[in-house]
Amino acid sequence: MKLNTMISYINYLGYLRSNRDFLFQEFKRKEELKELLQAEKVNTVFQPILSLGDGDTVGFEILNRPQKTELFPTVENFYDYVSKSQNVLMVERFLRNLSLERYSEQIKSSPCHNDQLVFLNIQPQVLADPAYLSGKTLEMLAIHNLSPEKVVLELTEKEAVIDYNLFKKMIEHYRRQGFRIAVDDAGTGYNSLKTLISLKPEFIKIDKSLIRDIEQNPSQQHLVELLLEFAIQSDTVVIAEGIETLAELRFLKKLGVHLGQGYALGKPQPLLKNGQLPLLTNPIVRKNFV
Repeated sequence: MKLNTMISYINYLGYLRSNRDFLFQEFKRKEELKELLQAEKVNTVFQPILSLGDGDTVGFEILNRPQKTELFPTVENFYDYVSKSQNVLMVERFLRNLSLERYSEQIKSSPCHNDQLVFLNIQPQVLADPAYLSGKTLEMLAIHNLSPEKVVLELTEKEAVIDYNLFKKMIEHYRRQGFRIAVDDAGTGYNSLKTLISLKPEFIKIDKSLIRDIEQNPSQQHLVELLLEFAIQSDTVVIAEGIETLAELRFLKKLGVHLGQGYALGKPQPLLKNGQLPLLTNPIVRKNFV
């Protein structure tokens, strides 16, 4: 064996020894991930999104919750790992198909929800997947008798967008197909704000960290007001996420936030069920969001 080859081999063995625990844990995560990618191991729930003006349920966000495992004890652990792994496209494809299939089943049994919007969580890098770009999603919608005009692609931004010019071209591709775009977690960082400016999405979802106890925090109020001002200028609809108290709801209505989502309006449930707006003062002029 040549000296250089021997040195490389020794270095590689040293790498394996020093990273043995990490590599073993990574192997176990990949195995658990494969086990979870089965329909019976994922619970799908639907959370209503309401107009804060008249209380109408304008749509539902589809949430997929895999079963808890040793290495993925929470839903957050699962999605954080997936977003940084090599399996993000495979997992997103599986969850997208599962979401549409289960949503379609609900529509068939409850046709009264047929005119409402459906929000699908999508990570930005997934939009470059050939299975999306080629129209496979449109084919699946057709199979389930769903219209792309009723589908909102909700960009979760677990990973930052790198090439905004390319990203804008991809977004326009989906808009031409009839889809609408929502940016999630608005107000939580530079990347989120830059995405808003670049894309001018149809919906802006304000992160729950800005909604929590907003009636008591002037800095949160100011940032939400700025987002609302931007939305008005760009003809965008604002959705407040994570509304849990009547005080939060009352203040958001007073600010003029268009739509809301959270436990105070309706919990995620396995069946499509309209939310309910608690009776409050200060009504808002109705706007057509669908």
